[in-house]
Amino acid sequence: MIYLVEDDDSVREMVCYALRSSGFVVTGFENAKSFWHNINNSKNELPQLIVLDIMLPDEDGLSILAKLKNTDKTSHLPVIMLTAMSAEYDRVRGLDAGADDYIAKPFSVLELLARVRAMLRRTGNKEPSRETDSETIQLGYLALDLAKRVVLVQGKEVTLTFKEFELLLLLLKNKDIVLTREQLLTKIWGYEYDGVSNRTVDVHIKTLRQKLDVCGDMIKTIRGVGYKITCASESL
Repeated sequence: MIYLVEDDDSVREMVCYALRSSGFVVTGFENAKSFWHNINNSKNELPQLIVLDIMLPDEDGLSILAKLKNTDKTSHLPVIMLTAMSAEYDRVRGLDAGADDYIAKPFSVLELLARVRAMLRRTGNKEPSRETDSETIQLGYLALDLAKRVVLVQGKEVTLTFKEFELLLLLLKNKDIVLTREQLLTKIWGYEYDGVSNRTVDVHIKTLRQKLDVCGDMIKTIRGVGYKITCASESL
């Protein structure tokens, strides 16, 4: 598991997509608050690596780094800092504060992937398990090809957005398990449920159901909780 803390939506989505496409499990966070919420949640497994931007809206990355390195629970976690190209002083401060590596913006995605792999090898962590290239998840008339990022309904390809695909994939990997809106927001969007953002999940579920046509009814609403996907025909 890799944690990415980056407030720029386009950069965060690009990096998360690149890491997932390379077989890594990654969760993105847009601010320090959502990051700390997950780090401090005893139910969550700690990540193997943290990729941390310095410029964040609520708490700068150097402050986050200092707290991580001064806490017994997290001091061992390797951290790669993302810094502006001209911010040499920040890079020096980051390395002095315990950062294991840094990448200057703008950066190459291939370089970032290489740095991530090198860091995991260097720290003795195994790379997150990769899905096999041929993995297809089948549920009734619905099929999802992970390697090709293709979704088929009754053999016909369905066009999904990036978020819709990730949402469907998460539901399928947790078949028959109810996922709360907070879990979906954290896993797919990388931020904490705040009582307003739950509408984001509901809208994406609605459009996903429509696009899945006859298979849309497999996504069940669990009132007051969240959603699950199942082949069962029960009405909830």
